[in-house]
Amino acid sequence: MYDKLFEPIDVGGVTIKNRIVRSPHGTGLFGDDFIAYHVARAKGGVGMSTVSATSVHPNAPGAIPVWSDDCKPYLSKLANAVHEHGMKMFHQIYHPGASQAEMVGGAEAWSASEIPNFLGGAVVPVAISKGQIGDLVEHFAGAARRIRDAGLDGVDIHASSGYLLHEFLSPALNQRDDEYGGSPENRMRIVLEVIDAIRGEVGDSDFAVGVRLPNEDYVPGGLTADLNRQIAETVDPLVDYVSLHMGSYWRFHKLIAPTDDPLGVEMAPNATIRPVITKPTIVVGRILTVDHAHALVESGQADMVSMVRALIADPELVNKAQHGNEDLIRPCIGTNMGCVGRLMSGQGLSCVVNVAAGQEATVTQEPEVPAEEPRRVFVVGGGPAGMEAARTAAIRGHHVQLHEATQKLGGQVNIAASAPKRGDVGAITHWLGEELKRLQVDVRLNSLVDIETVMEADADVVVLAAGASPRADGFQVATPAVTLPGHDLPHVYNAQDLLGYGDPVNIEGPALVFDDTGSFEAISAADVLLEAGVHVTLVSRLKDLGENLPYPPVTVGAARERLMSGDFDLIGGHYLQEIRPGEVDIGVLHTDRVRTIPANTVILVTHHEPNRYLATELEDEGIEVHQVGDAQGRNSIRNAIHTGAFLGREL
Repeated sequence: MYDKLFEPIDVGGVTIKNRIVRSPHGTGLFGDDFIAYHVARAKGGVGMSTVSATSVHPNAPGAIPVWSDDCKPYLSKLANAVHEHGMKMFHQIYHPGASQAEMVGGAEAWSASEIPNFLGGAVVPVAISKGQIGDLVEHFAGAARRIRDAGLDGVDIHASSGYLLHEFLSPALNQRDDEYGGSPENRMRIVLEVIDAIRGEVGDSDFAVGVRLPNEDYVPGGLTADLNRQIAETVDPLVDYVSLHMGSYWRFHKLIAPTDDPLGVEMAPNATIRPVITKPTIVVGRILTVDHAHALVESGQADMVSMVRALIADPELVNKAQHGNEDLIRPCIGTNMGCVGRLMSGQGLSCVVNVAAGQEATVTQEPEVPAEEPRRVFVVGGGPAGMEAARTAAIRGHHVQLHEATQKLGGQVNIAASAPKRGDVGAITHWLGEELKRLQVDVRLNSLVDIETVMEADADVVVLAAGASPRADGFQVATPAVTLPGHDLPHVYNAQDLLGYGDPVNIEGPALVFDDTGSFEAISAADVLLEAGVHVTLVSRLKDLGENLPYPPVTVGAARERLMSGDFDLIGGHYLQEIRPGEVDIGVLHTDRVRTIPANTVILVTHHEPNRYLATELEDEGIEVHQVGDAQGRNSIRNAIHTGAFLGREL
């Protein structure tokens, strides 16, 4: 069906078995865990993968010391492990440049000029000297040689994403007045020297040399698609492939575009650059399905397609597609909250929809151990937690009956997916629903469960996945002992009401959204109100939008830009003192100042109340009970799916 996508391609002297590849990305994994992560994708049929960007110089040390021969035994072990499954393994090499101050505590940061990294605090980097440039170029060449000698198949020179080589290329970040600054030719000089030095070490044999170039960097005054076209045209004859990728720290979310951005978000600038490239071209950017990837290759917009997050969500994506089982591919929903969000927050790589991601050494992609004795499992709640628990238990051979109180599976994911720019999140519950059909789980909709229902089913074990409901008692965290005056006025609603899953809402401007949780719920409420054409003031107990989400620059950045582009104001660090018709008093805790904000519509986004009503009754009856998902008091789709999956594996 996707014949073009599964054709081999020659990159220099390296033959890659298909066109689905994985461009480099951080994992936070080390040792055997890192190898297991890549082996899982190799087993899944991926044609080529690339080790995440690794510094070539000891002044910015990374996990793999490619500046020393000490790296070779480990890289050889990695190469052998993935080659066993037919996947080619490349290695991206770079210097982090001005971002080094954030990545390596206390180290002196190098850059083209003394311009701080946008997200790098107050550290001013050192403008690298010509002597240091020569030393760095030698280190690039030495790293490439060691990577080749270790048995890997190619090297990817990282000249994008706001790191050192990109900083030299950019007219905004390179303000030098020597032969490495000024004209486009001078700004390209270090990249050309690096390529030449690497070719001098590894030659033109069966070891590929590629480069990752920016297509659009979003630094004001920086690189545009037209400027990047000139760079690509110059570099193209010297390398074996060109990988295109947008973004920098000035607009960090564009490096890993979230669900707010359109599918194939990077293809527009690529269209300017691609015509001058003669070598195989890799593209990336919210390419989440095999169908989309095939369309890009078949149309000539790319030779290879990188599907990083889609392959985090399902490492078996390639095999499933090749065997005609595309419907079994677990979808990526693009929130960035499990992968890069957690990684940048220091919590380690994970995935909202795939519990094994980042844990491949110890957790299988699907449960492989059948239940010792099949049990009657009764699941209360058809949201992501209940659906995943039911699916996993059914795979292991249990007899599963799932009850959902409403007429549709999906739970609060349905509500979230109904908000502007959030539709992709619904892909996972649609997939889970199809899985329940495939596994012949007994699903009962419009089924309100009480103790009698459970007793009649003669269940061996009950899984409570009944979720949580918005509080309606005027509670806010800042003043837990005081009920918010005016919370019960007729113009006051919750976000679920606004999204059409509660009381009808009469929108009248101006509107005020109060965010007590720092999640996406308040952002979605503001989106709806702005689309209705009213002025919105978002008042948050926290300092900024989505503050409690993993690494907001990459999870909330796109939404922040969207809201700030509209008739919108943000007031952080405040709580509500009183709601009255037409206005709301707000203040800062432990201060006396009161501000009054006009508001004819008020949306309260406060903590939800877990639906735990059955737990005590069932325990009193001696029935084994487990709570998963939002019923635990954790309002997170990742927590819902993970707790459901791990419980299903343990029953």
